[in-house]
Formats: sequence, C-alpha cells, structure tokens
Amino acid sequence: MISDYSLTSSDNDETSSYAEETTEDDEEDVFLQLAGDGGGGGEDKQKLVTIKQYAQNVVDFSSQYGSDTSISYTAYNVTGKPSKYPDYGDFPETFAFRTYGPWWKLAPSAVAEIGPEAGTLVDDYILARFEEPVYPDSITVFETYNPGGIVRIWAYTQADQWVCLWDLAEASDDSVTPIARNRARQFCPRLKACPNPTRYIRLEFNNTQLEYFTQIDAILLVGQKNVLNKNPSLKKLQMFNLQTNTISTEEEQTSVSESMSSRSVTPTEEPRLSLDQMPYEILFKIMSFLDLRSLFRCGSVSRMFHEIVATNSLLYTTVNLRPYWNCASSATLRSLRGRCAYTKKLDLSWCGLFNAILPSEFKDFLAACGGNLTHLRVDSCKFITNESCLQAIAANCFENLRELTLQNYTPQEEDFAALTHFRNLERLDLSRTTIDTLSLVRVLARNEQLLHLNIAFCSLDVSMDEVALQISKHNQKLISLDMWKSHSLTSFGLEALAKCTELEEVDFGWCLREEPTPGESLRALVRSCPRLRKLYLAAIRGLTDRDLEAVATHCQQLEQLDLMGSMGISTEMCYRLLCRCKRLRLLDLSFCDNLDELQIGLWRDCFDVAIKRSLMDFGPQRGEF
Repeated sequence: MISDYSLTSSDNDETSSYAEETTEDDEEDVFLQLAGDGGGGGEDKQKLVTIKQYAQNVVDFSSQYGSDTSISYTAYNVTGKPSKYPDYGDFPETFAFRTYGPWWKLAPSAVAEIGPEAGTLVDDYILARFEEPVYPDSITVFETYNPGGIVRIWAYTQADQWVCLWDLAEASDDSVTPIARNRARQFCPRLKACPNPTRYIRLEFNNTQLEYFTQIDAILLVGQKNVLNKNPSLKKLQMFNLQTNTISTEEEQTSVSESMSSRSVTPTEEPRLSLDQMPYEILFKIMSFLDLRSLFRCGSVSRMFHEIVATNSLLYTTVNLRPYWNCASSATLRSLRGRCAYTKKLDLSWCGLFNAILPSEFKDFLAACGGNLTHLRVDSCKFITNESCLQAIAANCFENLRELTLQNYTPQEEDFAALTHFRNLERLDLSRTTIDTLSLVRVLARNEQLLHLNIAFCSLDVSMDEVALQISKHNQKLISLDMWKSHSLTSFGLEALAKCTELEEVDFGWCLREEPTPGESLRALVRSCPRLRKLYLAAIRGLTDRDLEAVATHCQQLEQLDLMGSMGISTEMCYRLLCRCKRLRLLDLSFCDNLDELQIGLWRDCFDVAIKRSLMDFGPQRGEF
C-alpha cells in the first residue's frame, strides 16, 4: 500500500511529505495511520494520526567519544533509522559518550558536586529533535553496546515546558526491558502522559554502573497527532460553548473558594513548641543543610521562614542549578540576585536551553553577585555564546575566580581574549571549545598556579606542541592534563611536558597520529612523573614493550591505564605490568590484536583489575576501590 501524507509543523518552519510502501511489519521513518471514516458533509471530522518517526537531528549533548571532524561515535549517528541494530558490538557508526563506569569520578581531575545537591544521578544527556510534534505513546532507544545507562526521558513541549516522561527511580520492575549480556536491545519503557505535543526528546544517562562505553544507534518516537477539518459554520458554536463552559468553571471555582474560606479549624490543643519560638540560630543551622529547591519551599511556609530564606545570603554561598536545568530560567536568576551576595560557587551547567535564560539576565546577575565567585561552571550553556557573556565573566569575576569550566563553548564571535584577564585560575576546562592558539598560550602564561587543564577536542587549528611548550614553562605544578584527540600534538610537545613532574593524570588518547612511535618522549615523561595515577594512551598505535617497561618501572602509583588499539605490545609485557603495578584497577586492552585471549581470561582470576577487552564478556565487577 502506498500512503502519501503531507504535514506542516506548528511553527511553519518546514513542510514534510512522506510517501512510503508499508506492510504490517514495516518500520519506515514515518508511518501514518488515519483513524475515522474521513467522511465529508458539514460536520467536523477529527483524524487521529499515528506518527512513527526517527530522530531528525541532534540539538544538544553533554559529551561524545568522537570528534566534530569525523562521524565515528558522534551524536549525529542517532539520527535516522538504525544502521547496526540488531547486531551487538562496538560500532563507529553509533553514538558513544566520553566516559563509562566510576573511573572518571575516581581520577585526580574529578570534581565534586557543588552544594547539598551532591549525588545527582545524571552524568550525560543527548537532546534529539523530531520532525513532527506529537503526543508521545512510546519511545524506543536502540542500544547496540553495553545497554542500561538511561535513567530519565524528558520531552520539551509546545507549551515551552519540560515534562519527565520516565524516571528509573520511579519505574516499576515490569516497565523496562531486561538487560541481557552481550546483546543489543530496544529500550521502550512505559511513559507518563504528556499534556502537550512535543518534537524534542532528551535522554539522560548514568554511566557509573556501565562496564564499558554504551552505544546508541537510533531513537524512535511514536505518537498521536490530531488533524481537524474545521467547518466554519460550527466554529462560532464551539467558541460559544467554550466560553459558556469557562464561565461555569469560574463560578464553580469561586463557589469552592468561598466554601473553603468559610471553614474554620480550631485546634484542640496548643502545640508545646512552635517554630516561632525556636532560636534563629537553630533554624538557620537546619536550613543550611537544605538544597536549593527545599530552601525555596521553606520560604513559602511562613513569614518568619521567608525572612530567613530570602534575606540571609549566607544560605547561598554555594548554588547548584544543574539538577534543576529543566526549570532554571531568567526569573530564577532574578530571584537569586538578591540572595547571592556571598555566593562563592555557582554551577549553571546544562541550563538555559531554548532561551530560558537570557544573556542579559546572566550578565546582570554577574554584575550583582559575581565579585565573590571562586568557582563558575557553565558547561553546555547556549546562552553564554551570545552578547559577549565571556567578557562579562572576566569583568566581574577575574579577581577571585579559581575554577572555570566552559565545556562545549562555541561563541558566535571569537572572544577568548577575555580569558587573559584571569590571574588565579587553578582549574580550566576548555574541552570542545573553539579557542585559538594565541589566546590559550596567553591564558596559560598568566595562570601559573593552574592545577587542572582540559583542552580535549579543541580546534584543529590549535598548535598543541606550542601549547605543551608553554605549559612546560609556566604551569609545572599541573596535576591533571587532558589532551584527548589533540591531533597536532607530536613527540616534541610530549617530551616538553616531562618538566611537569607533579602530574598525576594525563590523557593523550588519539594523539601522535602522524608518528610511527612516540619514541623516547613518552619514556621521558613517565620517568619524570612517578605520581601518575591515570595514564590514557588510547589509539597510539606505535606503543611498544619498551614504553610499557618504562611505565611498569616508574609508575608504581598507577591506577588506570588505557592502551586501547595498541598493536605493538605483547602478552608477556602486559603480564609484567600487572605484576608490578600493584595499585592498578583499570586496564583497557580493547583492540590490542596481538594479545593472547586465553591468558587475558586467566588474569581475571589472578588480579583484582577491571580488564577491558572489545567484544568480551567483562564478567563480575572488578577493580573496585
């Protein structure tokens, strides 16, 4: 059967036409089934349209394994129909996040959550857009590698509101698909009702319990859309009926309100101790343990509570809006503006999508409250890419700021020169930003106390050798350095970093791609950095046993080692490394093709180490700290 149906989106931005040959089991991109007789006449006929559609594009995401210059493991791969499902395995054609398991939270570069909101469940997210707005009936996620990381599903509706459709913490055991080891699955949980149509679906992930990278192949949204054939002669009647019903509803509400207000409740006995009688200091101490949502709720309990919550800025020395990304808005910042005079730590990461926070409101907040900030996190915040928000951060926060994270910051106009105003930074995260070489080396020269630096996925135009040379001159106190997929880094820059003898964590994954081997540069680095606890050398194919011998000899504190894709290492050398590095808890040997699988299986019984191997059952959880 050929079905041909055209629809125009509610915002009139595009018109789509679908013409597909369908059968009962056919799963095309969009399937339309019209319910009703579709008859003519003078009456209104409502057609119930069932739309089955795959993600059209990706609006936002927190991280990805791949880089923007490639399609391997990037968020783009969730669009369209599944390309690999039902096959199970590690496929570059799918989407993978940057992290998995507990390892990143145990590394020297790990950051603690700000405020009492510590312990939030979500590590990563992806937001996909679909062509047609619908009332969701079902959402199916095609998981092709290590499934089981999804913890929440959200919808952004046409009423400009976020609605949680599914939450693992609230789900019953029979509402989710069981996870089978080493098998792909279609994850299709039972959804809550959505009050308004949506075309945006957000998946949230907790990767802590995953044995390895989870991979997503596609997202399928099935929902209902109402199509009305309006009869002009009935329109006025419907409007009249609607007005009549509205008046009736208002009268009923007034009657109920009067009835409620006429009631009086007389307590049978006086309370022994009222909150008004408690000392202010005790109430303040109690409230100091509350998270932000609870503080705002307390302000509505009584006038006295409101005076404590709304006027005492000492309750807001740390403010974390990331767990409340779905409701954080310009109004939220305006409300906090009068309460955050003493705020030192602020996390706005993931907030402000779809213009929920205006750049002007953010700048006004910084002008009023930014002077005391020591920590500012604005990862994946779209609103700071406009109207010179980075200059506002520099102008208001340069004196005291110690930590600045700007993950996924891609300004409309290059304005990284503002970073040169800072002099006291100890942590700087510029991963997946478009910073240029000149701005970066200037920032490094002006912040000699820098301890943690993340420049993963930076622009290909950045000369990483020049950056490494600058680090070796001005930032020798570095503890962690992330240069993941810095393709321009060579053995020259690697050798220069050997001067940073305080290093405890380095990530050179996918670097030195143009060189057959890192040579003496890597061995010089590990000799001079005996405190190394995390060493990631993924996809450096020129690694040899000589390099591993240096690691085993000089890195006795090593806890995490990634050798994924190393072709020149032997089974014997890996065994010696396991014997010498007594603190090792994670060893990634995926795609190391020259290793003996039988020996690796035996190591699992001999060492308390999580040994990762592509397309192998990881067995029981190992390597716990």
